[in-house]
Amino acid sequence: MSKKTDEGKKNVVIVGGGAAGVEVVQQLAKQLDHAQYNLILLNARPYFVHVIAGLRMAVSEAERLEDQVLIPYDRLPATFVQGTLVEIEETAPGKGGVLVLANGDRLEYAALILATGSKWPGLIDYGDSNEEVHENIRIWRERFAQAKNVVIAGGGAVGIELAGEIVDAHPNTKVTIVHSGTRLMNDVYPDKFRKSLEQKVLSRGIALIDRDYVDNFPEALTATDIVTRRGKTIKGADLVIPAFGSRPNTGIINTLGAGVLTEAGYVKVKPTLELPDHPGVFAVGDIVDWNEQKQAFKSGNHASVAVPNLLSFLRGQPQKKVYKGSTEMIVVPIGRSYGAGYFDVLWGITVGNWFTGMIKGKDLLVGMTRKNDAPPS
Repeated sequence: MSKKTDEGKKNVVIVGGGAAGVEVVQQLAKQLDHAQYNLILLNARPYFVHVIAGLRMAVSEAERLEDQVLIPYDRLPATFVQGTLVEIEETAPGKGGVLVLANGDRLEYAALILATGSKWPGLIDYGDSNEEVHENIRIWRERFAQAKNVVIAGGGAVGIELAGEIVDAHPNTKVTIVHSGTRLMNDVYPDKFRKSLEQKVLSRGIALIDRDYVDNFPEALTATDIVTRRGKTIKGADLVIPAFGSRPNTGIINTLGAGVLTEAGYVKVKPTLELPDHPGVFAVGDIVDWNEQKQAFKSGNHASVAVPNLLSFLRGQPQKKVYKGSTEMIVVPIGRSYGAGYFDVLWGITVGNWFTGMIKGKDLLVGMTRKNDAPPS
C-alpha cells in the first residue's frame, strides 16, 4: 500500500490499473467527497504498463523503453494497493462488500469499479511481479535479436504493428503474417483502409498468407518447417508468435455470482455501466460486454459514464448517464514511419504514413501518457 487510508472513511475501490482504471482514478479524484471516502486503486502489478509501446519495448533494447513505459502509480491521486484479487464477497446487493486478496488481506468497499482489462497472448503477457515483467522483456529481446525467420499468427493491429517493429529493429529478419481473413484487420473497418494497410505491409517486405491459420507454436529459436492449416509450408521458421487478440481478464469477477459474465467472458452491464443485480458495482474498459472494438482510448468515454453514476449511487440519487458507444477509429503504425489510420466520422476518413507516424508511430504516445498520469490540476 503506497499511501495510508483513513479507517474512519468508506472505500471506493477501482480494481485494475490499466488504461481504464487509471482514467477512472483521474476523473473520480476530482469529484469524490474525500471527507467521506478513500479512493483506492487495487492492482497486481506494481506499475502501469503502457501496452501501446509494449511491442517496441519487447523487440529491441535500443531506446530502453522500460524506463518510460513502466509507470509507477505514485503520482496518481489515490491510495495504491498492490495485491491479487481472488474473490469478491458482496455483503448484499447495494450494500458494498469485501475484496479478498491472495495474501489473505481483506479490503472493504462501499462502491466498486471493475477495470481488470485484457489477457494478451505471447510477448505482452508480462506477469505480475517486477521480476516477471523484466524477465519477459529480456527473453523476448534475446529471441528477436537471434531470430532469422519470424511467423506472426494474426493479422489484426497487434500482428501488423509487431511486424513493423521487427523490420525496423532487425531489417534482415524475414517476417510473415498468417491471418484468417481475406484482408488484414476485421470487417468493422472498410475495405479501402484494409487494402491500404495490406499494401503498406507488403511494401515493407513483410510476407502475407491470408485465409489460413497457424496451429502449432514450436520452441523458440528452433528452426522448424511450419505447416499451416491449409497445408502451406513456411520453411525454417525459428520464432512463431501468437498475435490473434486478447481475452477479457474476468475470471475473478465470476465470484460475484452466477450470470455476471457472458459466455465469452465479458461483464454484463446496463447502459449506466452498472452490473445488473449488483448496485454500486460498475465495469469499464475492455471487459465490458458492448458491441465495439476493445481499445484504450474508449476508457475515457466509459469513465465519463461510470464515474458520475457511481457518485449518484453513493448519494442515493438516480443514475442519469448512459453509454451510447464510441466512434470507431484506429491508427496502426507499421514501424515508426509507416502505417494507416481510419476515423469513422463524416464519410469515413483514412490517413497514411505521415499522419500515422506523427500521431502514434514516432513515440507510441509515451510522452502523452506520462504527462497524463500526473495528478489532475
